[in-house]
Amino acid sequence: MMNQNASSSASRKTISGITLIALFAALTAAGTFISIPLPFSPIPVVLQNLFTILAGLVLGPIGGSLAVALYLLAGALGAPVFAGASGGFARFLGPTGGYLLGYLLSALIAGLIAGRPRTTKPAPGWKIILATILGLLSVYIPGILRLKQLMNLSWPEVFIAGGLPFLAGDAVKGIVAAAIAPRLRRIIAELL
Repeated sequence: MMNQNASSSASRKTISGITLIALFAALTAAGTFISIPLPFSPIPVVLQNLFTILAGLVLGPIGGSLAVALYLLAGALGAPVFAGASGGFARFLGPTGGYLLGYLLSALIAGLIAGRPRTTKPAPGWKIILATILGLLSVYIPGILRLKQLMNLSWPEVFIAGGLPFLAGDAVKGIVAAAIAPRLRRIIAELL
């Protein structure tokens, strides 16, 4: 009887984990409907990076990375989940390709710093804030590098086109993520 209860509990946790990964992939995809093009940059303002950060903060490094990888796979296969409701592998080769890969890096870094949610010892607030800041900034590294490679801009020009206009919006997204992540982590910890 004891083995059956343990097996049933493990099955519930596995199903919960898979469901949460799919949920965060879907939330990230839903973020595509908030896409504001900028006249001076090929990179639009998007909401997806809020959900990639939350995936890492709430699901931990493995679950968060799997959620973002699922989102990226859906987009690569042609689902219209990237900015401007577009999809296809070619998006990885264009100016936004580095940012898309940065989403995966973002979830991984945020998850590694924040750690997996636990019911016994929650992550301290400073860890959540640090994970949020470094997770958001990590999107810029492959994004700006790819943009520089494709557009042949100087470093100041590429930073103006692919970094500076997004900092204020990403700061707001970071505040939202850091504010709601602790509560979501407590809820998720009980499911996992």
